[in-house]
Amino acid sequence: MTAIDKQLHVRYLGLQPYLETWQKMSDFTQQRDESSVDEIWLVEHPAVFTQGSAGKAEHLLQQTNIPIVKSDRGGQITYHAPGQLIAYLLIDIRRKDFNVRTLVSIIEQSIINLLADYKVSALAKQEAPGVYVNGKKIASLGLKIRKGCSFHGLALNVDMDLSPFLQINPCGYAGLEMTQCKNEGIGLSVKQLAPLLIEKLNKQLNYSQIESFFHEQ
Repeated sequence: MTAIDKQLHVRYLGLQPYLETWQKMSDFTQQRDESSVDEIWLVEHPAVFTQGSAGKAEHLLQQTNIPIVKSDRGGQITYHAPGQLIAYLLIDIRRKDFNVRTLVSIIEQSIINLLADYKVSALAKQEAPGVYVNGKKIASLGLKIRKGCSFHGLALNVDMDLSPFLQINPCGYAGLEMTQCKNEGIGLSVKQLAPLLIEKLNKQLNYSQIESFFHEQ
């Protein structure tokens, strides 16, 4: 491994508009090269539905005042709002020498391990990416690979209004119930959980030099 393989920049961005963040992720990925340091961005978004690249219109079940954005990530429709911890993984997976399925498994296992620290038993499903607690979905995944590099990532429900999920078939699954950390007895905030999630992710991603950046709100 070279020095660049060992480095990670973690950006704590706070509350940011979805479209603007997506554009910055896309630009970063398009412009990066073999000397670019991998990054993970931790963010919350104002209320928005995002529809994956293969998303089907019928998974939005009713008219809504919440904005709907057609995204280029994988997966179907999901919901973002304050109180949800989003981590965007901007990783050169070719340099890491793993494929997208490996990255999905790393993300899922990291969330499972984080929840286990608080006595919450969670699992992943091979046929339906994400993390589930007693059949309810607590975290959603959607990735895009460009030039051998990933962007987009995961959304962990922490302490949010879950009711807008009732307006959609979450991730394309009719009747799928959602849950969140608060409902499972974890009383930590997004801000408190964010660095703990990074720790779990890095146990599998194995960066040895991590530099954190905090966005001034």
